[in-house]
Amino acid sequence: MTGTVPRRAARVRAPELVGAGGWLNTGGKAYRLADLRGRVVVLDFWTFCCVNCLHVLDELRELEERHRETLVVVGVHSPKFAHEAEHAAVVDAVERYGVAHPVLDDPELATWKQYAVRAWPTLVVIDPEGYVVAQHAGEGHVHAIERLVGELEAEHAAKGTLRRGDGPYVEPEPEATALRFPGKVLALPGGTFLVSDTTRHQLVELAEDAETVVRRIGSGGRGFTDGPAETAAFSEPQGLALLDDGGIVVADTVNHALRRLDPATGAVTTLAGTGRQWWRGSPTGGPARATDLSSPWDVAVFGGRVWIALAGIHQLWTYDPATETVAVAAGTSNEGLVDGPGAEAWFAQPSGLAATPERLWVADSETSALRWVEPDGSVHTAVGTGLFDFGHRDGSAEQALFQHPLGVTALPDGSVAVADTYNHALRRYDPATGEVSTLATDLREPSGAVLAGDDIVVVESARHRLTRLRLPEEAVRVDAVAHRTPRAATEVAPGRLALDVIFRAPAGQRLDGRHGPATRLLVSATPPELLLGGDGAGTALTRELELNPAVPEGVLHVSATAASCDEADPDAAGETYPACHVHQQDWGVPVRLVAGAADRLPLVLTGLDGRS
Repeated sequence: MTGTVPRRAARVRAPELVGAGGWLNTGGKAYRLADLRGRVVVLDFWTFCCVNCLHVLDELRELEERHRETLVVVGVHSPKFAHEAEHAAVVDAVERYGVAHPVLDDPELATWKQYAVRAWPTLVVIDPEGYVVAQHAGEGHVHAIERLVGELEAEHAAKGTLRRGDGPYVEPEPEATALRFPGKVLALPGGTFLVSDTTRHQLVELAEDAETVVRRIGSGGRGFTDGPAETAAFSEPQGLALLDDGGIVVADTVNHALRRLDPATGAVTTLAGTGRQWWRGSPTGGPARATDLSSPWDVAVFGGRVWIALAGIHQLWTYDPATETVAVAAGTSNEGLVDGPGAEAWFAQPSGLAATPERLWVADSETSALRWVEPDGSVHTAVGTGLFDFGHRDGSAEQALFQHPLGVTALPDGSVAVADTYNHALRRYDPATGEVSTLATDLREPSGAVLAGDDIVVVESARHRLTRLRLPEEAVRVDAVAHRTPRAATEVAPGRLALDVIFRAPAGQRLDGRHGPATRLLVSATPPELLLGGDGAGTALTRELELNPAVPEGVLHVSATAASCDEADPDAAGETYPACHVHQQDWGVPVRLVAGAADRLPLVLTGLDGRS
C-alpha cells in the first residue's frame, strides 16, 4: 500500500518593519522584528481617519491586557489623507485614541506594501519565530486572533521559543491642559458652552469667555455608567444637541450609545444603545435601549426627532423621544457617495450634523463631502466626488474640495460653515451661489463650531481649546490644492476580471448557514461605467467582473460578509450554544486598466489562519 505525505505549506518570514516617521510609544527606541523574537506579534495596519480602525483599537485593548507578558501589538500607521502623513498628526492621534502600544509611523506605506495590505484595517499575526501565520482584513476578528495567540503560546512554550516579560510600550508623559482633544461644542441658553472633552471621557462646561471651566461632568475614566455628574462615565463622547425638553443628548461614541444630560443637576442617563456595537444582521430599529448602535459621532434635532450620524456603519438613524425608539433613516451601510432616496443612499463616516427648518446638513468625512437630507429623507451632495479625491480648493461646488471634514454649522444667512478638519480650516458653502470659500486657516484640526452672536466659536481639537472668530464679510482666498489618496492603483487587464474574496473560517469555527447563505458579496464601481458586468449583490465570494476598456481608471467597491460559528465541543455535556461571529470588510480598490496586466483580483477577508 502506498500513500502520499501531506506537503507542508511554505513558511513566510515576516518582512522587516520600516517607516520614515519612526516609532512612537517606545521612549524613543527604534525596533526591529528581531528585537521582538520570542513574542507573538500582531501588526495593526491602521489610519486615524478610519472608524473601522478605531473599532479595532477598542477590540485589541482586552486582548493586550490578557496576554501582556507574551503579546506585542504594533500599530503600523498607514495614511490615506495627506494630513495623516504628517508626523505631528500621528502623534496627536495616538494620544487622542488612547493607543497603548508601540506605533510605527509609515507615511510612505513602505511596510504596507511589504505585507501586501489592501485595506484599512488589516491585522497580521507573527509567531515567536518571526513567521506570518494569519492575516485578517476588517474588524471583528479579535476572537479568532485570541484563540490563535493561545495556541501559539502553548506551542512555543513547549518548544522553548516563547519569551515572557514586559513589552516595549512606554507611556508618554501627559500634558496639563483644560481640555484634551475636544470633539464638539454646544451653546447653552445661559451663554456658556458645553464641550465634549473626548480624550478625557468627560463633558466640560465653559464660561462665556470659552476658556474658564465652570464644571466637569463625568468621572474622567472610560466607562458606561449612569448617575450623578461625579460618577457617570463616558467613552470618547462627541456630538451634543439641545432637546425640546431642555435636556442635552450626547453621542457617546465608543459606548455606541446616546446619553442624556440634565443640565440643571448634571445627572446622566442612557437614551439609546446597549453598549454593544451594531453588526450586520443586528436589528435596524426598535426599542432604543435594546438596540445596538455603532459609533454615533454627532446628533441634531430635525423634524421632531434626534438624527444620529452613525459613522461606524455609514448611516443616519433617528431617535424618537415620544416612542423611545430608534430607526434607520438613510444609508445602506455600504461606504461611498451615492445620492437618492434615503434607503438607497450611501454615506462614508458621516461625522457632523446641522439642522435648519428646511434641511439637515451632513459632513460626510471619508468622501470629503458636504451632503444634505431633505424632509422627505432624500439625500443630496453639495460638494464632494468620492472616497479618494480631496484637497483645499475654493470656487464652484462642482470643483471645490475639502479634506475629511468633521463638522458643519448653519449660519444666519442660509449658508453653512464646514469644519474642514484635515485642512485646518473653516470653510463656507453658500447654497444661493453654489460657491465655496475659506473663512479661516491655521485652525489645528477643527472638528465643530457654534454661533455666538456675531462670532463663531470653533473647536480646535488638536490645540485643545475653543477659538472665537469674527465672521468676516468676505472669505479669505487660498491657493488651490488637490490630492488623491497616495496608495497606488492596482493594474488590472480590461475585460474579464476574476474577483476572489479569500475567506477561511478561523480554527475551531465553521461557516454558519443555518439561517440562509453564510456569505454575501456586493460589488459596484466609481464611475459606474467602469463595470460592464458583475456588479450587484450575491452570496458567492467569487465573481467574474467585466471591466470597460473605455474607462482607463476608477475604483472598485467591494463589500464582503461571512458568518461563522464555533464548532460544538464533543466533550460538553448537554445542549450547547456555540458563539457565532460576523466577519465583514469594505474595500475601495483604485484600479488602472492596462493591457496584459493581471486578470485576477484577490482580496483577503481572512487567510493563513493557523500554523504551517
